[in-house]
Amino acid sequence: MRIAVDGNEANLQNRVGVNQYAAELLSHLEKISSTHEWVVYLDKAPLEHMPQPRVGWRYEIGKGGLLGKLTRLWFANPRPDVYFAPTHYLPPVSPVPMVMSVMDLGYLEFPEQFTKRDYYQLKYWTGISLRSAKKVIAISESTKNEIISNYPFAKNKIEVTYLGYDRSKFRYPLSESRIKRSKEKYGIKGQYIVYVGTLKPSKNVEGLLQAFSKLIGLDLTLVIIGKKGWLYESIFKIVQDLQIENKVLFTDFVEEEEKVDLLAGAKCLVSPSFTEGFGMHVLEAMATGCPVVVSKIGSLPEVVGEAGILVDPDDTESIAKGINFVVSLPQGKYNQLRGAAITQAEKFSWEKTAKKTLEILEKL
Repeated sequence: MRIAVDGNEANLQNRVGVNQYAAELLSHLEKISSTHEWVVYLDKAPLEHMPQPRVGWRYEIGKGGLLGKLTRLWFANPRPDVYFAPTHYLPPVSPVPMVMSVMDLGYLEFPEQFTKRDYYQLKYWTGISLRSAKKVIAISESTKNEIISNYPFAKNKIEVTYLGYDRSKFRYPLSESRIKRSKEKYGIKGQYIVYVGTLKPSKNVEGLLQAFSKLIGLDLTLVIIGKKGWLYESIFKIVQDLQIENKVLFTDFVEEEEKVDLLAGAKCLVSPSFTEGFGMHVLEAMATGCPVVVSKIGSLPEVVGEAGILVDPDDTESIAKGINFVVSLPQGKYNQLRGAAITQAEKFSWEKTAKKTLEILEKL
């Protein structure tokens, strides 16, 4: 079987969200599939983290964009049996069956958080792609329900494949020396809680800051890990308005090894998002033994199960109570919560994601 894949989302150096999903998925598909012939379409040469070329796994570098995708599929020789894009965007027409992945449809719920160009591109090209696709991969039941609600014609095309995490990196326990080294690098002293994610409105960082300001009496630092997204200026302003500059630390993007250390050393991770397709950062935190306080809406309840504290993202008092509950637990109860988080994380793996994805492709 010949399978063509759009590998551009995976072929980035600093990977978050869909980029991380695409990179991990390609890596594990290459490991488990030795009998199929794969061609990965790229706009530029593969970076070092991409699977090494071999017999049955090759890269084809060419023109990007919609025209490039159309040209490659229609003029491929030999032509692939199926085309897979681990992203929202497919060519409108294709000579072969196509499969796409959808992370979430947050742009429909919060259109004001996007430029008009990005919003209309996401809205209409996703709709066109959903019609063109033979199968649609949703990364959670929550995302599946969002698709059905907004694009009901796609109902019978959707398959859910949960995501995973890198078990070689995100694990428990980690050495105290590692954690101490990363804390010192970022100037973190004493106990801290952590947020991981892009700084943008849908992540509800402003609500987290307002909730954290209610806990100012606690000897606690809030460490915010993530690069600037869009409409982030108000996040820095609210820190000043609440006068909590000396209690909040922004690290910007951190390398994955350091992210592991900072998660493992945190008292808890807080993720009060308004929308979340899956929440890999939450899964990664639990795998390191870091308890989680997460939004009770979207996909996060699916990820944490009974092992996390659920809060109302629209209620800063609820978020504050969730944080206070975890950081105030006696050590025995805290260890129980930590153990439950580790056990829950073990239910997920990239191997499972890749196997389910390959099954979907093979059926076509």
